[in-house]
Amino acid sequence: MSEPWAQNTLGLDFRAEAELLGEPAEPIVDVHTHINGGKAAEIWADAASRFGVSMTYTQTVLEEAPGVRDALGDRARFIAIPDYMAEDKKYAFTEGYIERIKIWHGEYGARMLKFWQAPRLRDYMNDQDAIDALALDGPWKRKAVELANELGMMIMTHIADPDTWFATKYADASVYGTKAQQYEPLERMLDAYPETQWLAAHMGGYPENLDFLDGLLERHDNLSLDTSACKWQVRELSKQPREKMLAFLERWKGRILFGSDIVARDEHLAESDEVQYAAGQASDPEQAFDLYASRYWALRTMFETDYDGPSPIADPDLMMVEPEKYDAMSSPRLSGKSLPDDVMTDVYSRAVGRVVARHYGD
Repeated sequence: MSEPWAQNTLGLDFRAEAELLGEPAEPIVDVHTHINGGKAAEIWADAASRFGVSMTYTQTVLEEAPGVRDALGDRARFIAIPDYMAEDKKYAFTEGYIERIKIWHGEYGARMLKFWQAPRLRDYMNDQDAIDALALDGPWKRKAVELANELGMMIMTHIADPDTWFATKYADASVYGTKAQQYEPLERMLDAYPETQWLAAHMGGYPENLDFLDGLLERHDNLSLDTSACKWQVRELSKQPREKMLAFLERWKGRILFGSDIVARDEHLAESDEVQYAAGQASDPEQAFDLYASRYWALRTMFETDYDGPSPIADPDLMMVEPEKYDAMSSPRLSGKSLPDDVMTDVYSRAVGRVVARHYGD
């Protein structure tokens, strides 16, 4: 047992827990990570190997790609992303992104590009023209999709955020729109580019509502989903009855892919005052291992076992919605679904092979 902290509130020994879980039904391909930094990549690889994860598709910062490629070799495939940290975000997400897609494709073999369309993207823009330029069904996204089609690439997109955020951060629908409205431009694009394969991250942004996802997948043959955003998925999918979740995964076998959304950064390996995405989640190599391993433990435990108890990962969304009931170390219930091996084999690797790997020539 280790000392409890936000990424391991139960003080679990994740190395021992990995042995208890054993090998997955089939080696896991994680279709959704953010691996940055050679040292963090090595720690991620250690955690991944212990939990049966054989490779990943990673959204790596362009400047970090050489180091990650050196550290992981064939265990990593790259996804094209824009320069999120650029001062001129309008340029970075429009003309600048078109140029970066070509670099990612030509130099790093990327065959998937990412559209980050979270409602809070509006918070980074300072004028309506910039907001309009970034619309998912706007002219710049269409240029990117057309370029992707020319280059034999597919699209990953982040559409909506948790219901907890729409109840708090996005409560002003006049600014952010309703959750339902986030899907309107996505459906227009799915119809406009039916030959393009799309992957909607984070269970399509709606693990709270499997009925909605049923309809979305039924209407669009070119859409698949991934299970990334571990804390969000654990919180919401645990609430789903096992029978309903199993029926959903069986109906859409081949279109639900495993993803974790692990963010691995060299900044996790030492105390840092730098304000960077996820940099404060860990501050030494052992904490970094716990951070990465906890996501694989939580997802595999939810999918494969009958565990019923607290998640080991603190979830700030609980406190955000009910501050009088929860604090910074509160975690949600994790309800194991004990899903059949054939269902998990498809989620873990076979669906990824059919949807993504063919674009990469694997």
